[in-house]
Amino acid sequence: MLGTTGTSLEAVPGNPFGVVVNPGGRWAFVSLTDSIAVLRSGRRGVPSLVRTIHSPGQSPSGEALTSDGRYLVVAAGSGAEVIDVARAERGAPHAVLGTLTSKSPASAIEVALSPGNRYAFVSIEYSDEIAVFSLQRALADGFGPSDFIGDIPAGQAAVGLAVSPDGRWLYAVSELAASSQQSGGGPVDQGTLQVISIRRAETDPGRSVVATVSAGCEPVRVITSPDGKVLWVTARASDTLLGFSAARLRTDPAHSLVARVRVGEAPVGLALVRNGTRIVVADSDRYYKTPGGAPSLAVVDVAAALARKPALLGYLRPGGFPREMALEAGGRTLLVTNFYLSQLDSVNLAKLP
Repeated sequence: MLGTTGTSLEAVPGNPFGVVVNPGGRWAFVSLTDSIAVLRSGRRGVPSLVRTIHSPGQSPSGEALTSDGRYLVVAAGSGAEVIDVARAERGAPHAVLGTLTSKSPASAIEVALSPGNRYAFVSIEYSDEIAVFSLQRALADGFGPSDFIGDIPAGQAAVGLAVSPDGRWLYAVSELAASSQQSGGGPVDQGTLQVISIRRAETDPGRSVVATVSAGCEPVRVITSPDGKVLWVTARASDTLLGFSAARLRTDPAHSLVARVRVGEAPVGLALVRNGTRIVVADSDRYYKTPGGAPSLAVVDVAAALARKPALLGYLRPGGFPREMALEAGGRTLLVTNFYLSQLDSVNLAKLP
């Protein structure tokens, strides 16, 4: 266990899921059970609740901000809802501009945006698909059925998404391989990491998957290193953080796994901090299956992990169910949604090893 890091707590009226911070760092947005919490940063970067915005969709979850900070896109229902950030910050009416809707059942969970914010990609967990929407068209012409472009085939229980820094690739993880992948000789108990061509997904989603590899048991989140060379995946049922070479995923998938770090129980969210030299992993322990297990934030040394050396530096103990994270502007504070305790944790990173 690591020493105290100066964690501050802010209660929110619901079970928090996703969290994002606007580019200026003054505002944070947290998805709750049926609303979006708007928080403003105070002294020492600790946010406080200002208001909530009712969500017209079902179960708002993962979030993404457009690169200019003007719009917040929240996975909900069978797609996503789009919120005007300036209106949300002011408390102005009609902050929710509209809803992106696919043909799938309501189980949207994560969202990612293409370069220039032209398209939105939403993982539909129980349809084993990633819905593609024209965000640009929806904002220009109003929201309607024509905003839905099509679906990218994924594995079973599609969840985490990330876009490469150069904007060419969408990475997606699914908790189990698709039936066709299993019958093709893949491990039946393994989830998958997919590499998707964004250019192709925008026009022909059904044929946009470039590569698929096994990614441990129940992989649920994926992020990229700042230079895009390494992908980091949390394998929830493996209690493991996995690192993959982005280049090898496309050229030599069988040898793309470059790091493996055992962390705590049932890891979910993850964030790169300290200029990409550390990874903080949210060990949710959400199923309480392991005697002695407990929720924690695992701190991992990136260089040691890539060198195949012992890389787990220790744990912070948040309690509850730490789920997703966002790094505040300046990189000094990590915001963590604590699902079971209905609070947002602000973790001071200054004392991390």
